[in-house]
Parts: sequence; C-alpha cells; structure tokens
Amino acid sequence: MRRETGSGTRTARPLLACVVLGAGTAAVAGLAPGGLGTKRVVEVKDGLSASAYRSVTGMVADAPSWAASLLEAACDAALVVLGLLLAWVCWSAVRRADTRVSAGAVLTGIGTVLAYAASEAVKLVVDEERPCRVLVREAATLAPCPPPGDWSFPSNHATLAAGLAVGLALLRPRLAAVALPLAGAAALLRVMVGAHYPHDVLAGAVLGGSAVAAVLLAFLPLARAAVSALSPTYRTRSADLPDAP
Repeated sequence: MRRETGSGTRTARPLLACVVLGAGTAAVAGLAPGGLGTKRVVEVKDGLSASAYRSVTGMVADAPSWAASLLEAACDAALVVLGLLLAWVCWSAVRRADTRVSAGAVLTGIGTVLAYAASEAVKLVVDEERPCRVLVREAATLAPCPPPGDWSFPSNHATLAAGLAVGLALLRPRLAAVALPLAGAAALLRVMVGAHYPHDVLAGAVLGGSAVAAVLLAFLPLARAAVSALSPTYRTRSADLPDAP
C-alpha cells in the first residue's frame, strides 16, 4: 500500500508542477500590455496600472532628493536579506542532515536564476517602455530613468524577490511572515521610485514564485535522493523527513 501511495505521489508531483508553471505563464501573459512578438514599442498611458503608478509616485513626489537613493538601497537590501536567509536555511539544514531542506534550498536558488533568465527573455518579447519615460510629464519620479532599451515588463527585482520568498516559505513556513512581506516591499519600492508599473512587479512576482514552486514540486525528490547519497549521515536521516512541498 505504501509503495502505491509513493508511486502516485511521484506521478502527481510533476503534473502539479506543470499546472503551477502553466498557471503562472498564463497569468504573466494576461498581464502583458500587448505587442507580444512585434517590433513595436509598447507605451502604457491609460488603465488601472498607469493610474496606480501615478498615485504611488505622487505619494513620494515631494520627498527630498536623497530619498531615491535610500529607497533603491532598501529594495536591494531586501533581496540581500532574502538571499542571506536562504543561505542560512541551507547551512542549518546541512548541519542537521536535513535532506529535504538542504536540497530544496539549492533548488530554490536554481529556480530563481531560471526565473530571472525567463524575465529577461520576456522583456525582449514585450518591449514595454518604462513608465518614467512614458508618463514623464504626468508623474514625477525619484530615481533616474533607466536608459532606452532597458524594458519594463516584467520587473527583475520582483522576480528575484518572489522566487526567493516563495522558496523560503515552502521550505520553512515560519519564515513566510518575514520573506513574503520583504518580497512585497521590494516590489512596491520599484513602483515608488518610478521604475515600474504595478503590473510589471505583479508579473515578476508571479513569474518568480511559480517558477520556484514548480521546480520544487518537480525535482525535490530527485534532489533529495542525490543529497542523501553524499554521506551516510544523510542516508540515515532521509527516511525520517517527508518530501513536501
């Protein structure tokens, strides 16, 4: 009976990973502002996202000049903290011979890198102009606008932050209360400084989160088995820890 259950779980995990990845892909495509596969530069001037962008940037329009550097540094700091949390989780799991978490931490890093590469590819397909260039007459921005050709959709920062945060939340649920708000703050800060529309950061978050979740679902049992083979200590502990997520 246990063998049948284990076999069913091993079959279900890749299928569930495909569902998660497919849903994430569909969501990102749905958030894309148009122009997929065309050479036309997309400029978003109207709609809910543009309106929200004006509102958010308007909240900090009167901030002092040094606020831009502070907010950009805070966004980068959030990514650094998430990366350090993942490294700490991995190291503590290695010390405890916890194959599930140590393998999952490595997979989270791999999934995040893959999501970042995908976000760069999507940027080249969508060609969405930065809001700080399109709405320059309507919304004052704190940070300097990135150069032309540095496209806006999706947000790389949000992709990285969400990928790391989702991985941490799945591997160590107690860290979700720290990791997920950090990722949300990193995404919001990119809008506040004027670098992205809200739909850019939302798409990046969906892309990063779904990619990491799919990688963990599909490959965690294999990665755990590989880690278990590295030392007798891992082999003796591997049977005591479940494969979830």
